[in-house]
Amino acid sequence: MNTPTKPVRTRFAPSPTGYMHIGNLRTALYTYLIAKKYNGTFILRIEDTDRERFVEGAVDIIYDTLRKTGLKWDEGPDIGGPVGPYVQSERMGMFKAYAEKLVELGHAYYCFCDKDRLEEMRKIQAASGMVPKYDGHCRNLSKEEVEAKLAAGVPYVIRQKCPQEGTTTFHDEVFGDITVQNSELDDQILIKADGMPTYNFANVVDDHTMGITHVIRGNEYLSSTPKYNLLYEAFGWDIPTYIHVPPVMKDATHKLSKRNGDASFEDLIAKGYLEEAVINYIALLGWAPKGENEIFTLPELIEAFDVSGISKSPAIFDGAKLKAINGEYIRKLTPEKFIEMARPYIEQGTTRRDLDMNVLAEMLQPRTEVFTDIPEQIDFVDNLPDYDIAMYTHKKMKTNTENSLESLKELLPVLESIPESDWNMTTIHDRIFQLIADKGVKNGLMLWPLRVAVSGKQFTPGGGVEIAALLGKDETLKRVQKGIEKLAAAQ
Repeated sequence: MNTPTKPVRTRFAPSPTGYMHIGNLRTALYTYLIAKKYNGTFILRIEDTDRERFVEGAVDIIYDTLRKTGLKWDEGPDIGGPVGPYVQSERMGMFKAYAEKLVELGHAYYCFCDKDRLEEMRKIQAASGMVPKYDGHCRNLSKEEVEAKLAAGVPYVIRQKCPQEGTTTFHDEVFGDITVQNSELDDQILIKADGMPTYNFANVVDDHTMGITHVIRGNEYLSSTPKYNLLYEAFGWDIPTYIHVPPVMKDATHKLSKRNGDASFEDLIAKGYLEEAVINYIALLGWAPKGENEIFTLPELIEAFDVSGISKSPAIFDGAKLKAINGEYIRKLTPEKFIEMARPYIEQGTTRRDLDMNVLAEMLQPRTEVFTDIPEQIDFVDNLPDYDIAMYTHKKMKTNTENSLESLKELLPVLESIPESDWNMTTIHDRIFQLIADKGVKNGLMLWPLRVAVSGKQFTPGGGVEIAALLGKDETLKRVQKGIEKLAAAQ
């Protein structure tokens, strides 16, 4: 995208129909990034005219989500601005006058077709294999006929009068120049029978009157863009720069959609993802940065973002990659911040409140990709699982049930000799490794049996030393003794 020659104004215009889904948040992010990259203005406009889909509280969800993700708007319903109101339902009085101006200019017309006629027309078109579109029945009514019907109170809509010959071409920053045959364009409704504007018409008028210079939206609107441009041209308005982005897909054939129960932003945060990580990942859904780095703070995204990196192809939502990125962010937290954020999940996994949080943070932070992983990682703390002694056999560690029994017998007195007041990771580590040195054996021969004995699991967030320090001396000795008994009974 060329450097803009006039101040950039972008808008995010969501409908308050529920939770913020991933595709919608990505549009907000790209809209924000383009505005900030060029020191422009990011505008929030609420498009709430679809009352059937309106969800109470959804506007607050929009506000909360944008604030949590750092996408702060410069103008909007709550803070105002020079081109308000910023809620579409509060702008209703203006649209009909604009449509009537188009009628006057010859680019729109009154349509008096009733529902029965339109339904019959669609049936005939379907039976004939024709593309469904308005057949232009009222397109060429005389001025006298129109005035007579209006005077008689016949219900009407106002339709756009699209050219029927030639082509219309528009430029998109992602998809390039696109040309359509005008004969394929439908004379879309601009003003409905109740006097309310359609989404497409209100969108054009709002964008112009708010001075929007760059329109970022999903590529499902590509087919509507020629009609948008014809409206801009009919009024003599500047056409904005278009940036149509590909959809976010669940897989190769299904779009990611909150209607299908796919994760919203709120769902991801509830599952233990960090806001910064979600924003970072969403930026990469359909956009490739230059270079190898994929971890960006929001200021870094503003600097790195370039429209040329947006793909034409659909973006597949990759949960594994999101987890990996989230893990990167978790590892960057200070231990104190990690403990603060992890504590509710730790308390789900154990009833013990005497655990050394610093030890727990050291164990969990390098191994946590999502906070909701934590309860399962520490489910051995309260109670030792009823494990199978086959766990003591580990090919890489060269352990089996026989040498594991010997190792635990040698470890027990070493652990017993550590004073309660000196029971910590450093001391436990030093004593065990002194034993390993004295015996002249590989580390794993001692450490693997200890891990299994104190956790009853093969996969834990830390090794035997960390777990022993966490559990405390008494519980560790009980579990090692139980391990000895289990192994001895099987000999």
